[in-house]
Amino acid sequence: MKYECKKDVSALLNAKQAPAVVSIPSWNFIAVEGAGDPNGEDFSQRVNALYTLSYTLKFAYKAACAKDAKLLERNGYDDFSVFPLEGVWDTANPGDLRDKASFRYTIMIRQPDFIGGDMFEAARVEAARKRPHPLLGEAAFVSMEEGLCAQMLHVGPYDDEPATFEKMDGFIAKQGCARDGHVHREIYLGDPRRTAPEKLRTILRYRIKPL
Repeated sequence: MKYECKKDVSALLNAKQAPAVVSIPSWNFIAVEGAGDPNGEDFSQRVNALYTLSYTLKFAYKAACAKDAKLLERNGYDDFSVFPLEGVWDTANPGDLRDKASFRYTIMIRQPDFIGGDMFEAARVEAARKRPHPLLGEAAFVSMEEGLCAQMLHVGPYDDEPATFEKMDGFIAKQGCARDGHVHREIYLGDPRRTAPEKLRTILRYRIKPL
């Protein structure tokens, strides 16, 4: 049986074009940190490293289940779909969110709960052997918990996200809440290489706190 991420987090991945309050538990990710303009080659290479590791881990797990019936019995799945790319974004210049050179980020791909750090390390060794990449060593297996958040689906170019954030800000103010810091998360539901900018779908999320 294949573990489908969309079924697991359907309420979150089916975000609407209207703000909502959600509670995000602790999840595991393969993550890589970076800084600077995400339109540059360095960002692309970091994304490539994440997918290299995630798919190596996926196929290694599937092969392990084929050899070990107890692994399948314990976890209930012999395969899993790769989750969407996500990014947690910060900036050295919070007064101008369009200053891409000042961006600091952690990009990541979530992993199913039955994938552990030991499996990740084995996949890193395997990826380095089969598909060498200079950034494989910078990736880490981490757990993150966001807690109480505001979330909204943004449809359109990434550069138009500030307008969506304004709607979210207005919504949480009416809920008696405020944004908890200027860091935010993006979940990419479309591939910018194959999707027209006006049709891109990105879930925007940030932590909130009661006033």
